[in-house]
Amino acid sequence: MTIKSGQREFQELSQNQLAALTGIPQSTISAIENDRIRLGVERAKVLARALKCHPAVIVFPGWDVEKESAA
Repeated sequence: MTIKSGQREFQELSQNQLAALTGIPQSTISAIENDRIRLGVERAKVLARALKCHPAVIVFPGWDVEKESAA
């Protein structure tokens, strides 16, 4: 799982601000956004709470219901 910066940037948060909200180090947020480490379910939940969105928004940022199968 990876996360892109879109949701964070949409809410006008820096990586440092998101780190302060979540307790996840800024360096880890950067590594996740740049596909250097995997997001993981627990981090997705923490980030979703801080960004006030469903974890699916973070885990599947580019999901297109019309084009992609869930199976």
